[in-house]
Amino acid sequence: MARWQGGASDRLKEAALTLFQTRGYDGTTVAEIAAAAGVTERTFFRHFADKREVLFFDQTSFENAFLAALPPSGTDPMRLVAAVLDGAATLFGEDRRAWSRARQSIIAANAALQERELLKLSLLAVSLTRALTERGIDPISAALAAETAVTVFRTTFAAWIADGEDRPFAEVQAEVLSRLQALL
Repeated sequence: MARWQGGASDRLKEAALTLFQTRGYDGTTVAEIAAAAGVTERTFFRHFADKREVLFFDQTSFENAFLAALPPSGTDPMRLVAAVLDGAATLFGEDRRAWSRARQSIIAANAALQERELLKLSLLAVSLTRALTERGIDPISAALAAETAVTVFRTTFAAWIADGEDRPFAEVQAEVLSRLQALL
């Protein structure tokens, strides 16, 4: 194994994704992921707590992408949500679509991973609710707006990774938000 070779985290993610697709999530070990990435198990554990976290890396950065787009002022919860969603859309460029599709197929095949995905989105809703409340939005409106943002994001993500979809994430998201507004 090459020592001090950069990009270990990215190599581990790619190796894990490939192994999960070919052997299944439960049929893949950390040792196999590390070997495929050309690193030791110790290096694996420096980057990830366990093999599940390869698919759910960096919850803080995920949440911060949403929170960073929150305007410093404003009292209309849905306008704030729209701004948050626009900011978060920047995370999902065309270069991430294939990886996201593969990741989601792995998650869909494993109940424990589905649970972890729901936890990730639930934590996002809690963070958004807190941020909206801190901006003076009443707690019930803040919670409804935050849950709406998560629902729009989740629906957009599912549509964006669907077979045959080739529109940019932001365009799909604008359509989903528009459909929600039409329903209301």
